[in-house]
Amino acid sequence: MQPKRYSKDQHGIDVRHIDPKALYILEKLRASDYTAYLVGGSVRDLLLGKKPKDFDISTSAKPEEIKRLFPSSILIGKRFRLAHVRFGKKVIEVSTFRSGDIENEQLITEDNIWGSPEEDVLRRDFTINGLFYDSNTEGIIDFVGGYPDIEKKLLRAIGQPFLRFKQDPVRMIRCLKFQARFGLEVEEETRLALIDCKGEILKSAQARVLEEMLRMLESGSSKNFFRLMTDHGLMQQLLPSIAEYLETQEGNEIYSYLDEADGTLKEPHNPNLERPVLLACLAFPLLEKHLKIHFTNRDKTPHLGDIYKEANIVIDEVFHTFFKIPRRLKIRTLSILISQFRITPFQKKKTMRIRIPRAPEFHLALQFFDLRCRLEPGLQELHGQWKEAYEKIADTLPAPRKQGRRPRRNPRPRK
Repeated sequence: MQPKRYSKDQHGIDVRHIDPKALYILEKLRASDYTAYLVGGSVRDLLLGKKPKDFDISTSAKPEEIKRLFPSSILIGKRFRLAHVRFGKKVIEVSTFRSGDIENEQLITEDNIWGSPEEDVLRRDFTINGLFYDSNTEGIIDFVGGYPDIEKKLLRAIGQPFLRFKQDPVRMIRCLKFQARFGLEVEEETRLALIDCKGEILKSAQARVLEEMLRMLESGSSKNFFRLMTDHGLMQQLLPSIAEYLETQEGNEIYSYLDEADGTLKEPHNPNLERPVLLACLAFPLLEKHLKIHFTNRDKTPHLGDIYKEANIVIDEVFHTFFKIPRRLKIRTLSILISQFRITPFQKKKTMRIRIPRAPEFHLALQFFDLRCRLEPGLQELHGQWKEAYEKIADTLPAPRKQGRRPRRNPRPRK
């Protein structure tokens, strides 16, 4: 198959927008007689006028050959072997061109068959992710019609979508992710396959699905994403409790929290919302409803211990269906949820003394309370009081534990 090629004059990508470290790797690979291109999401984002988060490279060099060229790199992954080339804290992912059977509906369990650039593209998920950028000529190489699809803002699977979703069901989540992030229209055959194959998502690796969901909470497009996931029946498979709630009128409360979180994440000079705060956007409305059902019209007013117990039940009910959230993430999310009832007690008191708990991450509870205040402006004055009290003693509180992400030992192919 002869690819279409698009010159710089046609595609308009400015090489100055590409990470110099990625350009260095590409040049060094070519100097050693290997073929190497920028690939996948970074090329897509540059063409869409977005700033790429990562710059991934595909090459004819095998993982061990990449390691020899870049001694500081580490080889990771079993299902998908690749190299992480490190420059201090920065990591550039370099993978070898792969080959695969795109007409076999069997679930992919290993992906380490080396191939040509064309074969590598054909095993990728969507045409918009199947473009190479050649830094030597500054041109785009297109085997699958991805360039015109980007121009038309069309999301189309490479190959037969029904088979491709069965091979790797996480592609269905990625399809809705790209639709939510970029406002793309899903091509009809791909859309129908998405509906037909929704039950296949339960065959996916739980860690991969959880990571995709968490990344979308961080994306600034979470409201659109979770609405699309619910409309297409995937939330009902993965998180049925949340899906059931989202399908009711009350479910708009979750969408309102996600909308506020999305807006906050898009604000310039604003600190990113951490994952526990974002998970609280999904869980807090369900916890409020749960507590009202269990404690309204009872003689007993729940104290924080009761709320902790009930919050545990809600978290387990919500997140122990298909996947379990990591223990530390669960603990931090629970802390945020319970702290809301320290700030605004279940039963309102005439006078309340503000007492900041000596918890290193109480600032996360205040971050979530800020989102609540945006939805309930009447809480703004109370938020100001708690924030002022917190800032007075913040320097005396234990330092928050640093939470670094572990490197993925079995990563998925990056698109």
